[in-house]
Amino acid sequence: MSGFSWTEDRLVAVTGASLEASAQGGPAGFCSDSRATRPGDLFIGIPGARVDGGTLAGDALRESAWGVLVTPEALGAIDVREASGCVLVHPDPVAALGLLAAERRRFLEVPVIGVTGSTGKTSTKDVLGAVLGSQGEVFVSSGNRNTEVGLPLELLAVPETATAVVLEMAMRAEGEITELARIASPDAGIIVNVGPVHLETLGSIERVAAAKAELLVALRPGSVAVTPEGDSLLQPYMRDDLVNITFGPAGDSRLEAVDGRTLTMSVIGKPHVMEVDFDQPHNRLNLLAAVAVATGLGFDLPTSLRVGFSGLRGQRKVLPDGVIVIDDCYNANPMSMSAALADLAGEQDRRGGRSVAVLGDMLELGSDSSRLHRQLGSAAADSGVGLLITVGAQAAEAVEDFGGISVAVDTADQAATELKARLAPGDTVLVKGSRGVGLEVVLQSLEAHGG
Repeated sequence: MSGFSWTEDRLVAVTGASLEASAQGGPAGFCSDSRATRPGDLFIGIPGARVDGGTLAGDALRESAWGVLVTPEALGAIDVREASGCVLVHPDPVAALGLLAAERRRFLEVPVIGVTGSTGKTSTKDVLGAVLGSQGEVFVSSGNRNTEVGLPLELLAVPETATAVVLEMAMRAEGEITELARIASPDAGIIVNVGPVHLETLGSIERVAAAKAELLVALRPGSVAVTPEGDSLLQPYMRDDLVNITFGPAGDSRLEAVDGRTLTMSVIGKPHVMEVDFDQPHNRLNLLAAVAVATGLGFDLPTSLRVGFSGLRGQRKVLPDGVIVIDDCYNANPMSMSAALADLAGEQDRRGGRSVAVLGDMLELGSDSSRLHRQLGSAAADSGVGLLITVGAQAAEAVEDFGGISVAVDTADQAATELKARLAPGDTVLVKGSRGVGLEVVLQSLEAHGG
């Protein structure tokens, strides 16, 4: 990884951008948010639905950015004659950003792992980062920087000292994983699962599987491919020229015994015992995927694991009167809802008391939305939920098949009011819904009033 540096000439050669104003040296970093641009950065002005980010390039230059890359249309917002940095112009800044990241990737001499899935990919990324991090400095993509803009920016931020790179790959439509994999050129890929997400765009779960499997298609021969054991939807895309490792109850990576937080696993025929700091069954499954790819790449496995999970994904918050809130409001789909309800049921089994679920709309489910939301009500009942509060018109359909005590409201603010009025000492509360529902308002309201 040593010896790589950016120069003005290299930027132009890689992207094909035109050079409108010059600067000495090269950029120290890359950014697409003018507010977060640091001195020495190359600011990438991304055109948006409402605003072309390139129109903010002047602000970035005034904040000592090394340079900017903008569309021809945004160039008019910059006085090139008085520009205090490099000015590059490209008709498609997103494409240019991808080309820059792909160039950086060519000079990385450490394993790059791509992680995708309908649900649980962020948690799996976090677990894998912890597993690999026991032996060196692992670069793990942050937050939700998993798109055609976020992933390239993460690749461009990989430090020279990294011993491995873990990148999350998001998908909303066909072809997106193909493009992300072209940029990242992964040495290994994990498909955590395939489920009914983005049906409004893709139309069927088979097309969801095909879109996720773009990661398998993109892998170079000899790469490591980790997939759920027995997933028939992915079977048509499996390749004999990959190192295929399955995970799950009967997979190549599987659990043999669970004693509290001590897990005995069989990983590609070898036993391994690991103490972990989490209890959730879905995160144990994510761990099986993580140790599968780590073993396939030749990494040793730790005997003790501490994972810093990303925010809004199952963290516990302790409130007065023994109330525990499970903060899982980052996003929601049928698979992640099922896992979260199982987590809620497990927490209730451990501590007793009543379980409460505040569940918001699951968005982008298309024509299956009504059926899947009714199934959510049945799943909540089966999980022993004592009080169900639904948020949004779609989630309200869960009430029909729930059968227990329930309240249906339209907004997160109303849900916060209803929840505070009904909370009892010792309750365990799950808060989960699609991001568009904004259920973090419920958590903020509880914390502000001490539960």
